[in-house]
Amino acid sequence: MTSRSARPPLSAGAICPSHLAARIERLAKLALAALLGLFSLLALAGLARAGENPTPASMQSGGLLMRNAATPGFAEAVRLGTDVHLAVSGPTVRGRVTQVFRNPTDRWVEAVYVFPLPEDGAVDYLKMIVGDRVIIGEIKPRAEARAVYEAARSQGQRAGLVEQQRPNLFTTAVANIGPGETVLVQIEYQAPVRRSAGVYSLRVPLVMGARYNPAAAADGVDPVPNRAAMAAPVLDPRRYGRDNPVSIRVQLQPGFALGEVKSAYHAIVDRPQGAGRFIMLTDGEVPADRDFELTWTPAPFEAPQAALFRERIGGEDYLLAFLTPPTRTVAEREPPREIVFVIDNSGSMSGASMRQAKQSLLYALSRLKAEDRFNVVRFDDTLTKLFPDTVAADAGHLGTARDFVSGLEARGGTEMVPALRAALEDPRPEDTGRVRQVVFLTDGAIGNDQQLIDTIARERGRSRLFMVGIGSAPNSFLMTRGAEMGRGTYSHIGSVNEVETRMRELFGKLERPAVTELAARIDGTTADITPASLPDLYSGEPLVLAMKVGALSGTVHIEGRIGGEAWRVELPVGQAIEGRGLSKLWARRKIADAEAERSLRIITRDVADARILQLALTHGLISSQTSLVAVDRTPARPVGTPLTRHDLPLNLPAGWDFDRLFGATARATGVGSTSASLESAENAVALPRTGTDAGLRLMAGAGCLMFGVIGLLLARRRRGAVA
Repeated sequence: MTSRSARPPLSAGAICPSHLAARIERLAKLALAALLGLFSLLALAGLARAGENPTPASMQSGGLLMRNAATPGFAEAVRLGTDVHLAVSGPTVRGRVTQVFRNPTDRWVEAVYVFPLPEDGAVDYLKMIVGDRVIIGEIKPRAEARAVYEAARSQGQRAGLVEQQRPNLFTTAVANIGPGETVLVQIEYQAPVRRSAGVYSLRVPLVMGARYNPAAAADGVDPVPNRAAMAAPVLDPRRYGRDNPVSIRVQLQPGFALGEVKSAYHAIVDRPQGAGRFIMLTDGEVPADRDFELTWTPAPFEAPQAALFRERIGGEDYLLAFLTPPTRTVAEREPPREIVFVIDNSGSMSGASMRQAKQSLLYALSRLKAEDRFNVVRFDDTLTKLFPDTVAADAGHLGTARDFVSGLEARGGTEMVPALRAALEDPRPEDTGRVRQVVFLTDGAIGNDQQLIDTIARERGRSRLFMVGIGSAPNSFLMTRGAEMGRGTYSHIGSVNEVETRMRELFGKLERPAVTELAARIDGTTADITPASLPDLYSGEPLVLAMKVGALSGTVHIEGRIGGEAWRVELPVGQAIEGRGLSKLWARRKIADAEAERSLRIITRDVADARILQLALTHGLISSQTSLVAVDRTPARPVGTPLTRHDLPLNLPAGWDFDRLFGATARATGVGSTSASLESAENAVALPRTGTDAGLRLMAGAGCLMFGVIGLLLARRRRGAVA
C-alpha cells in the first residue's frame, strides 16, 4: 500500500485555509457595503441635481443642451431645419428660405437665429406658420418693427421678426413657441444671376463664419455697433456634426439651351424639367457648414453677349441690361505693374483656408514679370511688410517672398484696416507709367465691414483693389463692396483644387486693360440708372445696369474705352425680353448706391438713411432702416408663464479649425461664440455632452477598482502562503 505524501508544514506567517476563506468573506462584505454606499451617494446627487433642473424625457436621448440665460442649469435647444428653394428665370433668381423651429422642451421659448443670404438679394417677404394659422409679415421702419415684436412677445403672442445686420447677414427672432410646438418661418428674396467669362452662377451662403470685432476707438466710437446682434454659439463639428440640416432645390430655366450644370461644393442630382433642369442635393440634406454654389453654361454658340429685360409693375417700367464687353481689341504691350499682395493669417484662416491662401499667393508670385514691382503684407492683430517698399520681381526677391509666405501660420485677431492702409499707401502717386494693383486674400471674418469699406473709399488713390475670398464661407458682402469701392473685382476660392483655376482667371483680368470711361444713357425716354457710377470692367466681367424708365421705348447706349480704343453698343428697348423681379433689383441697387455715396462722403449719413428708408418702404424691402415683422394677434403663452430665450447654434464653416479659433475653454465645452470668443472666451456658452452613460461608467469603474484591490490582496496572501 502506497502512503500519501504528507503536506508540508505551514510556515509561521501562513494562514490556514479556513481562516483565509473567512477573511475573503469579510472583505467581500466590506466591498459590497462600499459599493452600495457609492451607489446611494450617486443616486442622492442625481436627485439633488434633478430638483435643481428637471430634465424632460426627450433630453435623455442625446439632444443638444444649452445653458439657460435666466435660470441655473441647462435646457434642450430649439431644433432648426432649413429648406432652400431657388427658381431661376432668365437673369433673376427667386429664393424662398423656410426655417423650421421645433421646440422639444416643456418650456415656452424665444428662438433667435443668425443666418446669411446673398449680399445682392432683395428680401421682401415673410410668412409665419403655426399649426393651421398663417401670419404674413409687414415691412416697417426698423425701430417700429422691433417695438411691435417686443410688445407681442411680452403679451404672449406668437411673433416673428427679421432684421438686417449686414446686407448679407440677418437675424430671425420667433417669440412664444410653445412646448412641443413647431413654427415655420418663410423668407423670400429676389437676386440677379451672376455671369463671368461666359459662366452663369448663383450662390447661397449657408453659414456665418465667426467674426473678429475690434475694440472701440479711443474716441468711444464703436466700429461694430450691433456686435451683440451678430453673436451666436458655434458648435464643435467633432461633437455635433449634423446640426442645422439644410435641403436645397433649384428650378433652372435660364432662357437658353443649357450646356454643363455643376456644383463645386455639394453633390447634386440634375434632372431635365421642360426646357430647363431640376437640381437637388444628392444626400437630400446636408449640415449648413459651407456655401452652396451652382454654375451653368450655355450650349455651344448659344451664349448671348448682350441682353435686355423689361418689367412693368405698379404702373412703373423697369429695365435690366446684361452686357459682356469683348476682350482687348488691339494688340498692345501690357503696362508694367506695381502690385501689393495682402494675406490674412489670423485665427479664422486656420486649417484649409490658410493652405488655400498660401497656395494662391505662391501661384500669384509665379505670374509676376521681370518688369513688375511687388510687395507682400501679412496681418493678424499685427502686420508685417516684407519689404519697406515695392521691389523688382527678380529671382532674389521672389525667393525671399516664397520663403516668407511658406512659413506663415494662422493665429491671432483680424485687424484688417491697418493692413489695408499699408497696402494702399502709395509713395509714387504720380507714377502713371505703372498700373498699381492690390490683391487682398482673406475670409473677411470681421464685424467692422463698414469701417473697412469707408477706408477703401477714402484712401484708394490710384490703386485698384482685387478681393480674393478664401474658404467655405467668406464674407461676400465685404468682398463685393470692397472690390466695387476699389474699382477691382471679387474672386472666390472655396477649395485647394480651385486655386490655380481661379488665380489664373484673376491674373487674366490683372494683365489685360480694363474697359474704362464707361457711360450709359437712354434716348426716347427718361431713366434713373443704377449703379450711379459705372465701374471699370475686366476680361469676362459683365456690365449689369438696372433702370427705372419713363416708358418702354428708345435705345440704351453704352460706351467706353478698351486699350485706348473707343467701344460702344446699342440695345433697342423694343427688343427687351419679359423679366421678373426687376423693380426689386433696381431698388436694392439704389440702396447700395446710397451706401456707396455715404462711404465716398458725397452725402451725409442722415441723407443716406432717409433715402434708404424711402426706397425700402416703397418697394417693400428689408434694409438697414426697415424690418419685416409678423404677429399673431391671439395670445398663446399663458399669463405668468416664463419665456426662455434660445440663441440657436451655428455650425463651424467647413475647413475651419475649432481649437485654433476658440481656444481651450471652448474645446472643453464644445462650443464657441461667433464674436466674443475671438476676443476672449469669457462668454462662451457651456454645452455639455448629452445623453451619455457617464454615471454608470463611474459606478462600474469604482466597482472594478474595489475588486481589483481585493484581488491584489488575495494574490499577496497566496504568495505568502506558498512561500
